[in-house]
Amino acid sequence: MTRLVILLVWLCAGMAHAEPELRGTIGHGPQPLLFRSNTDLSIMGPAIEAFTEANPDVTVQYEQWTANGLYEAASAACRDGRQGGDVVFSSAVQQMVELVNGGCAQPHQSEATRALPAARRWRDELWGLTEEPSVIVYNKRLIRPAQAPRDRFQLLDMMRREDDRWSGRFATYDIEQSGLGYLFAYSDSLEATTFGALLEGFARSNAVVTCCSAQIIDDVSSGKFALAYNMLGSYVMNHPRPDVAMVLPEDYTLFLSRAYMIPKRARHPETAKRLLDFLLSADGQEAIRAAGLIFPDDPQENGLLPSARRFIGLSPALLVALDHHTRRRFSDVWSETFTRIPAP
Repeated sequence: MTRLVILLVWLCAGMAHAEPELRGTIGHGPQPLLFRSNTDLSIMGPAIEAFTEANPDVTVQYEQWTANGLYEAASAACRDGRQGGDVVFSSAVQQMVELVNGGCAQPHQSEATRALPAARRWRDELWGLTEEPSVIVYNKRLIRPAQAPRDRFQLLDMMRREDDRWSGRFATYDIEQSGLGYLFAYSDSLEATTFGALLEGFARSNAVVTCCSAQIIDDVSSGKFALAYNMLGSYVMNHPRPDVAMVLPEDYTLFLSRAYMIPKRARHPETAKRLLDFLLSADGQEAIRAAGLIFPDDPQENGLLPSARRFIGLSPALLVALDHHTRRRFSDVWSETFTRIPAP
């Protein structure tokens, strides 16, 4: 069994975007590979470990960042012509599309990459490895499963009721702190006829925004929050809690595919390509599925009709989400709608 070594480097808030939050070493071969990601090492580590077991010549240096910090580091390395890593892997896929669009990536084609659906591949420079839903999570002690909202219309009905129990008890991501939260909010605005009404409902119920996935789900488990909206389902599945349940909204459920990029000036691009092909292989996808990053697509298993699945495709359309005026408008709306709770 490959040895996994983890070095904690939790940093002060003032350096949160300058350095990784966590570093780990997987494997013991002479060929190094620097893997930068905002995916928890505890979640992605086993899939990387499976690669190093199949490729004993490789040692993977894993760096865990925040999504925004990862994007800033990759942008700076690209701009300055530096070697900023061999792999960048992020759930904030709109940021990844911008990096590719800015000439920060190098291409790769293989049988594995060509087999990907169009929504999970762009310009042979960006590849989606996972299929993860955006879900509603709730505390089963506070909201009985039979009363939990199954779609956004039922959530709206819940927020319209004159019920002080829910004041300040609904939460979602702070889009200023979370690139993933911003992506889900922007995608909602394009998809949902209910988007405006949802914002009004959240404002009426004094909903809060904060960071990040693990903390929000912990707060739902403790009862601080009764319900959280647009949480990434893989976090719920990877950190199950007896008091927390999740719902895939039946009107539509957004699905995200975390994006893999090989930087243009990667020091070890051929090894990065080997890792990509492995993660897209049957063994690699099984390891990712075991990590909870590929959600079952059988309606009998997940209760979601295929027509309700909405994939956030890797495409230039995501560049609109990064337009300065679009971001500013969303930030203003969020500030007017939600109460912001600082991250602990």
